[in-house]
Amino acid sequence: MRVAVIGAGSVGRSICRELILNGHDVLVIDRDATTQRTSRVPSAEWIIGDACEISTLTSARLDTFDHVVCATGDDKVNLVVSFLARTEFAVPRTVARVNNPRNEWLFDESWGVDVAVSTPRLMTALVEEAVTVGEVVQLFEFQQGRVHMVELTLPETSPYAGARVGDVPLPPDTTLVTILRDGQAIIPSPDEAIEAGDEILFLCPPESELQLGRTLNPESRTRAPREDEDEV
Repeated sequence: MRVAVIGAGSVGRSICRELILNGHDVLVIDRDATTQRTSRVPSAEWIIGDACEISTLTSARLDTFDHVVCATGDDKVNLVVSFLARTEFAVPRTVARVNNPRNEWLFDESWGVDVAVSTPRLMTALVEEAVTVGEVVQLFEFQQGRVHMVELTLPETSPYAGARVGDVPLPPDTTLVTILRDGQAIIPSPDEAIEAGDEILFLCPPESELQLGRTLNPESRTRAPREDEDEV
């Protein structure tokens, strides 16, 4: 797989190393790339230039790549490059880093973004997931926010503690993905029991999160997803 990574900061370089380690061909584009930076990922191709300029992306032959990962620390750059990658070079899939959570609403298919990764939001979710019991915690989103991966640690007071997976009335379009128990991932067959303390992962649309939380924990404080304020 050929992947173009935009931005050679610490995040971009880490992504490149992982992709190369997994056997992918990687090109890095960064206008401020130094010899010191390029030497840290010698197995990647490098282009020193402004990825927001079509001439740079043309010289990189962006249309030959399978994925573009926009990993700069500037949301405007990540949006512009995602848009150009999709509209001018027909790149099949784009992934964009969101630096400011208030800008998440912009990172959708209208800007050519397939997957938006909000670093602050993800870190917050991981903290909440570690300390919260009985509440739905959003971990990730897919298809421009139409589907979320969420986690809920089942409390002892849940009416479904000890129940079979097949007996849990899940909201529409909600799928139980896996059960994490004692460091093990359990395949959620209909006859598998869920227990208090289990970390349960679901895929569901945002509008089902409130119902999911209240089904598994009637005392849940889970609220409907908020809409962030617009920001440039």
